[in-house]
Amino acid sequence: MWPHVGMAGGWDDAFGPDGPFGPGGPFGPGGPFGKRGGGRRRRMFGSGELRLVLLKLLEDEPRHGYELIKAVEDLTGGSYAPSPGTVYPTLSLLEDEGVIAPAKGDETRKAYEATEAGRAELEERAEEVERLMERLAGHGEHRRAYATPEMFRAAGNLAGVLKNKARSGGLDQKTMEEIVDLIDDLAKKIERL
Repeated sequence: MWPHVGMAGGWDDAFGPDGPFGPGGPFGPGGPFGKRGGGRRRRMFGSGELRLVLLKLLEDEPRHGYELIKAVEDLTGGSYAPSPGTVYPTLSLLEDEGVIAPAKGDETRKAYEATEAGRAELEERAEEVERLMERLAGHGEHRRAYATPEMFRAAGNLAGVLKNKARSGGLDQKTMEEIVDLIDDLAKKIERL
């Protein structure tokens, strides 16, 4: 449990290593409401998995690189979008392997579609593809289940205001106790929802 203002350690501990706004806390860089980029994140794809996802998406319908990036982002509920620096080289590899080819049409951007060889590979690896697509969809469901972008924004606003107040050095004991009481009251109201 994090220290209350009146307890030993007080407000400074809230931003310390074990405090709610410190590295291990929910509002710290590694927590669910902290800034992105803090802490080490797991890789979204193992070796060859992005290749398989792109191939599957191109089997579903012809797409160009940007559409593939957005499709993966949609699959993960907005939590991950592969960079163009990984997608376009993977498309070149798939084309070199003969499992995708430029789609027929006169688009200004180069769209791709799965070839017969690509469809055959997807059929051979159907179980692996299904597990991979379910995992990505599950990642999106998990993200939607615990927070929305609006909730992250609101929690981030609260964390930012508290950090600025604490760093300004103008907080006296009475003000800190009022802030803690407000946050405790808000937590109780949210719990009753």
